[in-house]
Amino acid sequence: MAERLAFTKMHGLGNDFMVVDAVSRPLPVADWLTPKRIQGWADRHFGIGFDQLLLIEPPNGTNADFRYRVFNADGGEVEQCGNGARCFARFVAERGLTDRRDIRVETAGGPIVLHLTDDDRVRVDMGRPRFAPEAIPFKPPITASGSPYTLMLSGKPGGLDQVTLEAVSMGNPHAVVQVEELGRFPVEAVGAALESHPAFPRRVNVGFVKQHRPDHIGLRVFERGAGETLACGTGACAAVAAGIHAARLESPCRVDLRGGALSIDWSGRDEDSLFMTGPATFVFDGEVAVDATE
Repeated sequence: MAERLAFTKMHGLGNDFMVVDAVSRPLPVADWLTPKRIQGWADRHFGIGFDQLLLIEPPNGTNADFRYRVFNADGGEVEQCGNGARCFARFVAERGLTDRRDIRVETAGGPIVLHLTDDDRVRVDMGRPRFAPEAIPFKPPITASGSPYTLMLSGKPGGLDQVTLEAVSMGNPHAVVQVEELGRFPVEAVGAALESHPAFPRRVNVGFVKQHRPDHIGLRVFERGAGETLACGTGACAAVAAGIHAARLESPCRVDLRGGALSIDWSGRDEDSLFMTGPATFVFDGEVAVDATE
């Protein structure tokens, strides 16, 4: 007999999620959240349809209120998701799982703190951007003297045989590419080539940036395991962090994604956290059958 799994559909600027509450109802996660099952639920024609599945669990330690896990549409677990973190915060608050305005959360990419604002937006302490290649992880070309880096591309995706990028970790790996025209750039082809490039041993999310002003950029993101999404919170953070690090951008910086805008604030000092502020939206609640014999 099939079990019923309750879930909530949410989105952050069009980056959409299946949110599962394993605090109110503990789940046999290893049995239920298999890659095959997640892939089926993620399918936009035959399933629920989403970019990532967000799992809310009790914390492992005493220094957090919750544990937050993220699974991409391909079923693989990843370290972090900024848009998902905002949805996570609104979910636990509005479903009565916490009465805190500042919520401490464990993630695979490290601890984060989420703050609920009075206008139903969420300000997320995303931690410190990390640029050291070993922290991303990233294997620079042997001939590289430092950032930015030039990587050769096999097969000339989008007609390009190489690309210049900056690499940064926001708890998950990001490559940041400056472009002249966002609308015409071959995001899918180049994003897929970089996602699986041998220079990134854990694969990479790829952000394509058009700078409008020092405090305003446009951004498209090709996410590992999901393809291009309407928005990517950690991608917005990585793009601004790279720009401030290289003295191109200033804080706070507005980031226009295909699904809407985020505000990113960072001092530029290596020891300081970066903050992201943006909306999170409920779509609907539902249930899905889970056949434990599958």
